[in-house]
Amino acid sequence: MGKVTHIKKEAINLYRNIEDVTSQTFTFWAKQIADEIDLDYEDSFRKRLYEWVSIDETSDDDLNNTTETNTNQYSSSSNLAPSAWDKDLGRFLTIEEFCRKYGLNKDSVKSSKLISHNLGHMTYNIAFFTPDEEAVLEVNTHLEDIIQKYIKPIERRELDVFRINDELEWFDRLVITDVHIGMSVNGYGDPLYDGVWDSVELLKRLELTVQHCVNHKKSNELYIDDLGDFLDGLGGQTTRGGHPLPQNMNDKEAFDLALKFKLMLVESLLEHYDVITLNNITNDNHAGVFGYFAASAVKQILETKYTNIYVNNVKRFIDHYKVDNHTFIISHGKDSEALKFGFKPVLDAKQAEKIDQYCKEHRLYDGNFIEFSKGDSHQAIYDDTTSNDFHYYNYPAFSPPSNWVKTNFKNSKSGFRFYNINRNENIKIAIPYWF
Repeated sequence: MGKVTHIKKEAINLYRNIEDVTSQTFTFWAKQIADEIDLDYEDSFRKRLYEWVSIDETSDDDLNNTTETNTNQYSSSSNLAPSAWDKDLGRFLTIEEFCRKYGLNKDSVKSSKLISHNLGHMTYNIAFFTPDEEAVLEVNTHLEDIIQKYIKPIERRELDVFRINDELEWFDRLVITDVHIGMSVNGYGDPLYDGVWDSVELLKRLELTVQHCVNHKKSNELYIDDLGDFLDGLGGQTTRGGHPLPQNMNDKEAFDLALKFKLMLVESLLEHYDVITLNNITNDNHAGVFGYFAASAVKQILETKYTNIYVNNVKRFIDHYKVDNHTFIISHGKDSEALKFGFKPVLDAKQAEKIDQYCKEHRLYDGNFIEFSKGDSHQAIYDDTTSNDFHYYNYPAFSPPSNWVKTNFKNSKSGFRFYNINRNENIKIAIPYWF
């Protein structure tokens, strides 16, 4: 018998043995049962217990054959379930009253249905939001409060910009990817290599990034490309729900830190540039819709406060932009749904054909110098020669490697790349930085 099955069977048996379940709230009994079976009480256990006792437990074989119940989806329930009848009011409780009486979180209820059972017993069968859906709702609840914290009235001031004589001939470009905010680099157990990836380390690297850009700037116009996986996950999983991810903060904390990072990055550099364009890839395999939430908030804040900052949030798997005689095709390399394996670190014929078809579809072969820029692989591999039509660049992760990567591959390097790019010639001065 699995651990979940054992807990389920024991919890139901304890609930069955309560002489009068209506003498206390459902929350009270859930806490008592959790304590009895030596579990740390969480709201998720209360919800799960309600689902278990709402299902018609006809035999112990059913318990042995079921390892997990996500929702009863209005299945038949027995008189174990809390009653929807209130004798004092002389009527059935509304779903709001029912949740309040039995300590259920109404905001977690996706839908509900009042149904009849044996001996005239009436109760609500409830379909709850999944953990991922709840995580989205939780962030959305605090979205406006978090955004308002960062929006302040525009301060009209002269920027302290160092004027460059050949600013019209060059533009600067900063490329970061795979920041993985919220990731626990030490995993669930004892890591093979020690590491730190918390808010302190993230903001330390942010300061180094800004200083590197300022030290090597060659223009008064800057393009910042974030190639995706800005946040590590949502609700403790990848955006596709593929597997659990060890996290070092909850979703609200990760969202708040994500905003702080992007705003500090752009606003610190704005003191040294006339114009900044920020391109955020939001179609990726880790951050997904969570990354899009953060990017949308960043866009709202920056474009409300400033008139010389432009934020483009890219929802397509592949997109592009042009600056004079240069075209940059940008992609995370792996999307939020379809491409399980995505673009590889080393260009092959199949991948080259995909990029070639994209260039033809969008008529990019117009004499411009084309670079295909991607993240995902956490490797720095820059291929200028395999294709005669475009360059194929893999960018290193901004974050340190996870324990899974370090255990299965190696303790890889992390960093970013900064460029001075000639507007008219195929000249790019690359100035990498390694943490």
